[in-house]
Amino acid sequence: MSLQEQLEKDFLFAFKAKDKVKTAVLRMVKTAVKNKQVELGRPLNDNEVLAVLIKEAKQREDSISQFRKGGREDLALKEEQELEVLQKYLPKPLSREEVEKEVDVAIEKLGVSSLKEMGKVMSYLMQKYTGQIDGKELSQIVRQKLSS
Repeated sequence: MSLQEQLEKDFLFAFKAKDKVKTAVLRMVKTAVKNKQVELGRPLNDNEVLAVLIKEAKQREDSISQFRKGGREDLALKEEQELEVLQKYLPKPLSREEVEKEVDVAIEKLGVSSLKEMGKVMSYLMQKYTGQIDGKELSQIVRQKLSS
């Protein structure tokens, strides 16, 4: 079953179960996927649907931090509930140790030796582990490894 089919099935189940939070989140995701399909003019594959889910999750994370800065704990909690629903569809993130190990492997495999070639390592790992690696953390680790 494709990711998009799974989202549709879960949406219908949540709707019938009257799970308001999950229904609202999945409706929003379905709309974002449909908008991306219209933009591209074709159906999306699982990686593209995953990219939409990642984007939506990042938006929730940003909103949570902004609401907390603004003292709006009620809205932050709502966003956290939505983020929990989204995270069920995202791959398990790699730990820092796993990322460091993968960076070492990628540097050796690609033959990278300077900071100028940092982009090669970044793009290789971001494609290989879509949704499992935070770009900021990866950037720090790659920069540290190539600097030493």
